[in-house]
Amino acid sequence: MLTVLFAAILPALALLYFIYRKDDLRTEPPKQVLRAFLLGMLSALVSMLFSTTFLLLDLYPEEPTTVGGHLAHAFFGAGFPEELAKLLLLLMFLRKNQFFDEWVDGIVYAASLGLGFAAFENIFYLFDNLNDWVSVGILRAFLSIPAHFFFAVTMGYFVSRACFGNPLKRGWNFMLALLCPAILHTLYDFPLMLSETFEIGGSVVFLVLGLYIFMAVKSKKFYLAHHAADEERMNA
Repeated sequence: MLTVLFAAILPALALLYFIYRKDDLRTEPPKQVLRAFLLGMLSALVSMLFSTTFLLLDLYPEEPTTVGGHLAHAFFGAGFPEELAKLLLLLMFLRKNQFFDEWVDGIVYAASLGLGFAAFENIFYLFDNLNDWVSVGILRAFLSIPAHFFFAVTMGYFVSRACFGNPLKRGWNFMLALLCPAILHTLYDFPLMLSETFEIGGSVVFLVLGLYIFMAVKSKKFYLAHHAADEERMNA
């Protein structure tokens, strides 16, 4: 059991270490990063409340059989409630965090929280598939966990823009901090869910791979933009 638990958490911890080391101008306190990671685990539970509420409101079918049903399930059952939970807990965390004082910090803390969510979710999936946890763990280590990382980098980018950028665009950037990750999340889940009902075969791989390349490129640009803004401020 400990082996399964370690395998579930390790990919998220590896990416957590990666983003922590990327914060090379003024590294965040390890305790704060760990706290954000643990809050991410809590956000997974909060997201279940949101998705259950949306289900009771009949915003998506529990067992979709149509393309529209799968799209609604991907957005209201996964993408939107999960990213909403992450954003709410991230904002609560940042509100009283005196170390949140650089543009890159938004990305670091959002990624830490998002990886906490991914780790919790991964524990659930691996223990729910104990008979083939190795194959499930490998697949999710290269797909689901990096996907949550990319969603979180996007969220952190816009949160920093809202907090440190043009005050007139504060509300707009907070909205983007929710909608952009939620849409990316939906685009990731939708073809995977669709493949459970329809024979779309290799199209799933093509769509997911294309989305991954897009998210990886955008995440790098987001990080470099905020890193440059911090360097400029420090050298001013």
